[in-house]
Amino acid sequence: MYDYLIVGSGLYGSVCARELTDAGKKVLVIDKRNHIAGNIYTEEVEGIHVHKYGAHIFHTNNREVWEYVQRFATFNRYTNSPVANYHGELYSLPFNMYTFNKMWGVVTPEEAREKIESQKTEINYAPKNLEEQAISLVGRDVYEKLVKGYTEKQWGRDCKDLPAFIIKRLPVRLTFDNNYFNALYQGIPISGYTNMVENMLKDIEVELGVDYLQNKKDLNSRAEHVIYTGPIDAFFDFSLGTLEYRSIRFETEILDKTNFQGNAVINYTDTETPWTRIIEHKWFNFGKDENGNDLSKTVISREYSSEWKLGNEPYYPVNDEKNNCLYEEYRKLTEKEKKVSFGGRLGEYKYYDMDQVIAKALLNVKMEIR
Repeated sequence: MYDYLIVGSGLYGSVCARELTDAGKKVLVIDKRNHIAGNIYTEEVEGIHVHKYGAHIFHTNNREVWEYVQRFATFNRYTNSPVANYHGELYSLPFNMYTFNKMWGVVTPEEAREKIESQKTEINYAPKNLEEQAISLVGRDVYEKLVKGYTEKQWGRDCKDLPAFIIKRLPVRLTFDNNYFNALYQGIPISGYTNMVENMLKDIEVELGVDYLQNKKDLNSRAEHVIYTGPIDAFFDFSLGTLEYRSIRFETEILDKTNFQGNAVINYTDTETPWTRIIEHKWFNFGKDENGNDLSKTVISREYSSEWKLGNEPYYPVNDEKNNCLYEEYRKLTEKEKKVSFGGRLGEYKYYDMDQVIAKALLNVKMEIR
């Protein structure tokens, strides 16, 4: 008999497993997939750690979380500085003086501010949709070239049909700073995220290829308590309805060249290009393997945002009013589950950055074992 059954070996489940084990609890981790690490899973291809389920760049201002992950991995000094490609025109992201110089030829922060402010006045009323909200924040030119196409591909809808609240703010930096996250601590595990999670789960029992929802009763009987990190609506057999997500499809290629695009992340912000971005994975470790050797090949992944349906991987919760209300009804059902607790992105139907997931897991375990 186990003290805890943890459903899912992603970050939330793995941190809970580590902390509970270190507190003297007997833990079993199961996962439906045939690998650990959830969506941060990386696999080695041609000496490159490929981010199988999309790019994951660790960043945090939480010193406790940063020190925690250092226990399980050595991180490099990677800083996320994506580039936007609009019909072959390249712009720095997030919006900063490099962006504004390329857009308008302005040189000083004062010139850039004046240009943005003059265009923002186009919307002199409360924005009714995402397009109006974006223009009210950054002006027409930046919206048309760097926001509109990318957002419409990401959400599968015209910006005029998307609610204004999706873009609460757009960062505008009147400095030459293209550090996207601007976080105190930032980097990527040199040996890959899978290795980091392996270290978290060291000496903990893990069973892969186990579908918890198909064997819920039997699996529940193996432990005193269950920590469930899967979709909350699936746990309750979609009895109240199905929560909505956006999904992503990846096309990954191995190329017999040393350099495809010169940057880890390039966003394609025009409407006509079908993919949202291209990831060149080797640049997450500066074009070298984990031993510091130069790599002769490269691996790229094109990302296509898509509507989600049952059977697809759920990536981004659609946290509009309708879905949030439905989630709240499911959350009320969890209060009746005395043996099961729910956590992580899917269990809480909430977008979390990696550091937030870890912080929440650490907090919940402390409350569990106090």
